Amino acid sequence: MPHYVSLMRWTSQGMAGLPAWRERVEEGERIIEQAGGSLIGVYVTLGRYDVVEIFEAPDDEKAAEILMRLQRHGAEQTETLRAFTREEAEEIIRRL
Repeated sequence: MPHYVSLMRWTSQGMAGLPAWRERVEEGERIIEQAGGSLIGVYVTLGRYDVVEIFEAPDDEKAAEILMRLQRHGAEQTETLRAFTREEAEEIIRRL
């Protein structure tokens, strides 16, 4: 199943809602699972991004749906990357 890495920055609305952050993460996990994916990990980070979230989704279309659902509250801005596992990357490289 494809992996996705979302780099997130909290908006001012997201900062104001930090006391409910745990509930937002749990809601995000439900949204991902309802779309047929799974949440791999959520990390609060230092530097340019506030949070890094890694999840699996069946395909790019479902990943886009997940991201749109997650962003509907306006609590964060995201940049999402399609990530390839080591095994996937090695298979791609073998075909070169």
